[in-house]
Amino acid sequence: MMQVAQQQHFTTTFSVDRTPQETFEAITDVHGWWSQEVEGVTDQVGGEFDYHFKDIHRCKVRVTELVPGRKVAWRILDNYFNFIADQAEWKDTEVVFEISEKDGGAEILFTHVGLVPQYECYDVCSNAWGGYLGSLRDLINTGEGQPNPKEDGNAPVHQDAATAVRTRLAQHAR
Repeated sequence: MMQVAQQQHFTTTFSVDRTPQETFEAITDVHGWWSQEVEGVTDQVGGEFDYHFKDIHRCKVRVTELVPGRKVAWRILDNYFNFIADQAEWKDTEVVFEISEKDGGAEILFTHVGLVPQYECYDVCSNAWGGYLGSLRDLINTGEGQPNPKEDGNAPVHQDAATAVRTRLAQHAR
């Protein structure tokens, strides 16, 4: 019987100084930490929303699980990156936020199930998630995140960094 190697999904953990319920509410407020361009329902199971960043990235997301103070889960229904060949890399992946109480605050275990190092977008995407999760941490702890602004605004520093990585990778591939 052939054994399948465990895939290394992108995952990270961070702590915040707020309750699990406050953390849950911030995660479902994707306008406050991910992007002000998000359109749709982000705080109801079965809700769907669209995300896009310029002509670089767009995706359609369905909220699949909401357990107040404990868990938020999404499924990526459709996805497009302008810098990779295989547009299916994010499709049908899952984004999961698991929240637990820790030291009077909360700990978030973030996993993008299906975002693996073998993917062309892995370096750019994991770097971008790092920036967005920093924005989420700020939203939770201070009440103010650094989401992508409406199209006519300036991108936050973490998005500029992800775009720079994408550009370097594209140049290296040539």
